[in-house]
Amino acid sequence: MGINIGIRHLRAVIAVADHGTYTAAAQALGVAQSSLSRAVIEAERRVGVRLFERTTRRVEPTVDGRELVEVARRLVAEFDATLAHVEGYVAGTRGAVSVAALPSIAATLLPPVLAAFRRPRPDVSVVVRDGLSGEVLSMLVHGEVDLGLTVAPELPPELVARTVAEDGFAVAVPEGHELAEAAEVPWSALDGRPLVAFDRTSSIRGHTDAAYARVGIRPGPLTEARNVGAVAGLAGGGLGVAVVPGLVLPLVAFAGLVWRPLVEPVVRREVRLVRHRDRPLSRTARELMAALARASTGEVVLPPLVSWSDPADPAETATAPSR
Repeated sequence: MGINIGIRHLRAVIAVADHGTYTAAAQALGVAQSSLSRAVIEAERRVGVRLFERTTRRVEPTVDGRELVEVARRLVAEFDATLAHVEGYVAGTRGAVSVAALPSIAATLLPPVLAAFRRPRPDVSVVVRDGLSGEVLSMLVHGEVDLGLTVAPELPPELVARTVAEDGFAVAVPEGHELAEAAEVPWSALDGRPLVAFDRTSSIRGHTDAAYARVGIRPGPLTEARNVGAVAGLAGGGLGVAVVPGLVLPLVAFAGLVWRPLVEPVVRREVRLVRHRDRPLSRTARELMAALARASTGEVVLPPLVSWSDPADPAETATAPSR
């Protein structure tokens, strides 16, 4: 059987070696001198060698004692560092958290919230995985991430969500385009026009198709793309107008596009914070979830046509409430 010696004994041995007297060592540790003396005697008994010898003025380590003191320093330092990490993990100031989000959310809404979240938690590791709505939900179902941010109105039964923000839709066109002459553009003005559209794998496409059907219009020839940058570039190249939600607007400016809000009707999307119904979250993940839910009370600047939801309504649901 190995030597059975505890962290209390090691701290006592180190303190006596450092301070040279039992009185000073006990004061440094904040314990009674008798308690410290018993800890050192117990350490010597368990190790099986004498660790200290007295001189006229000091207590000095023996040869064996000096060897144990060096080992004790390493063990205590490692123990304290590990304990600090565990304490930080429990307190939510250390550890890791992962978030899956739509690319537009990951690039616009999420960064300022994460920056505010990390400010008092510099040791927390954050992983952001962007993907389409179905990919975000799949990562949550399979436990690959802690939280998700998406606009999916329907969720798998394992997931629950709360609405944290909303955005509206705009038409994005090159400068000088006739639709840019008005302050607002009705959806009906898109009837028959060439359109640069997100393909059917994008959650945006479902919202725009539903709006066309609601208004009773049929856009003209479609040019489809999946990536936001591709849609913007194609619209900027004159292949058609693009209908984009507010969270996407900052990502299309590079293509020289201007935008006008789409009205009659005003169409809004709900941005939802999603988690697994039954899978427990770490303290760090719970802190981030709370930060996202209360972001509306801070000073986070949102893109055009985007607004925070009412933080007073924290209810989680499996599907988006009807509007």
